[in-house]
Amino acid sequence: MTDQQLQELRQKKWRVGGEPIRTVEDASEFIESVGFCTMYPLRPSVLVPTFLGACVGNEVNLPTWQHAFADPRAQEATELMVRLLRTRGAFEANVFGETPFLVASSVFPFFYGLAGDRNPRQIPKLGPRSEYSPLAAHAFQAIQKDGPISKPALRDVLGGDLSEAALDRALNDLWSKLRITRVDYSREEGASWDVLFRWAPEPVREGMHLSVGVALSALISKYVDCVVAAEQSEVEEFFSHLVARSKAREAINALLAAREFSYVHIGGRAMLTTTPPKTETMPHPRRNATGLQRNRPIVDRRKPRPTPGSKPRP
Repeated sequence: MTDQQLQELRQKKWRVGGEPIRTVEDASEFIESVGFCTMYPLRPSVLVPTFLGACVGNEVNLPTWQHAFADPRAQEATELMVRLLRTRGAFEANVFGETPFLVASSVFPFFYGLAGDRNPRQIPKLGPRSEYSPLAAHAFQAIQKDGPISKPALRDVLGGDLSEAALDRALNDLWSKLRITRVDYSREEGASWDVLFRWAPEPVREGMHLSVGVALSALISKYVDCVVAAEQSEVEEFFSHLVARSKAREAINALLAAREFSYVHIGGRAMLTTTPPKTETMPHPRRNATGLQRNRPIVDRRKPRPTPGSKPRP
């Protein structure tokens, strides 16, 4: 395989070769094929497809999240993404912070098993070692009681003189731990939030019972399938946003030992790729020296008929 062939395979899989997605069905098929993607391209770039690129059909001059508000292509892609979230065809997570990260519904249990909270119903505990601020804990209680709820309505429920920046930090803290998720959006009210275990109980319940090692191995396998082939450093760099590099390296070595991954040389680089399944071959029939199949001797297994006047043999 050459570099050009690799790029062509990625363009076809990422829907940036002139075949954009137009409907919710197309969007669901795309996200299930790649497993996960970012909404907008990242700077510096990360080896992962973008939902905006799939909606546009190419990767030329795509806006980042800072300039998406002024691009009509981004507005159309956002409307399609919201429809996808409403039908639970995909889930949204806060991985890269500046741009939404979309995860396919079939992959989300593994993603929750890696990054989600094991006690999603429990109210965040407060204390010096707590990962949540008091405002985040109060916001979780309000969303759990009144959700789905928009941010302006949540601000009214919490009361006080809350700054928008403080409320955004509290929501992002809960979102990054998969305690809450955005379930809808309108131009008047903005995003609506709900607790994740109520919005998607089955994926959350399934992810809670997955170990971190199993979930990480499944996600790495899906990522390598998504990008067709990648250097090990590129895989480790992508998953460093979720786990330590050492854990990603251990999972890759385990997949190599199990022969789930193999190396392919592309452009002078050794890259990881999914090992193709072995094709089962039918065994050849036994042949004689002339190359023809041996004929088995014909055995007459019919019972002999008794002759008239004779006694049947026991």
